Amino acid sequence: MAKRKVGNPLAFAVLGSLSERPMHPYEISTTLRARGKDQSIKMNYGSLYSVVAALEKNSFIEARETIRDGNRPERTVYQITDAGQAEFTDWLTELIGTPSREFHPLEAGLAYLPGLKPDRTVELLEQRAKVIDAEIEELTAAHDHMDSMAFPRIFWVESEFRLALLKAESAYVHQLCDEIRTDTLSGSAFWRKAWTLFEEEGITPAEQLKDPVKYFGTDFAWMKAIPPEAR
Repeated sequence: MAKRKVGNPLAFAVLGSLSERPMHPYEISTTLRARGKDQSIKMNYGSLYSVVAALEKNSFIEARETIRDGNRPERTVYQITDAGQAEFTDWLTELIGTPSREFHPLEAGLAYLPGLKPDRTVELLEQRAKVIDAEIEELTAAHDHMDSMAFPRIFWVESEFRLALLKAESAYVHQLCDEIRTDTLSGSAFWRKAWTLFEEEGITPAEQLKDPVKYFGTDFAWMKAIPPEAR
């Protein structure tokens, strides 16, 4: 994705908010929270004023007026500039139309799955699935409520996308649990025996990988095809 002068995702949300109407930072914050945008965009509200300052410095927004409400401190109302509108449109176009490689935390964990015992892995995956399934239930109920209120989907379609991702992850995690539990996951027999050798005989993973046929038999001759530097 393009390197932007102000790349904080909160800056994108600020520009989007000011595309609707001029606001002061506190109003931007409350509007984003009320609409649940912080569920779809990674935001740190503690950096809101520094983000606003950076957008102003780069001429994406400008101060329109300063107002005072009763005894409250003065607040500066900002409006988006032509340059800011162009930046927002370009940013939105990129987000919608250009796929980016995202590194999912679960993907990182799965890359080193054998670092845990199979039964412990199943336990943790089931723990994860329980949390995911609870969120799926919560989002589904929220969507049903919005449907019943005839609230236009255009205003919560990002939540639908979140739900679709959660359902896909849930289905995969449940299936993986079953495959590990029943040893139908290819390589799981090697995985279990490797842990047995380590715990009962003190043979380290490094020693096992040096001569897999010695420890696992000819069924694991395929291990020799792995380059030494990758073991």
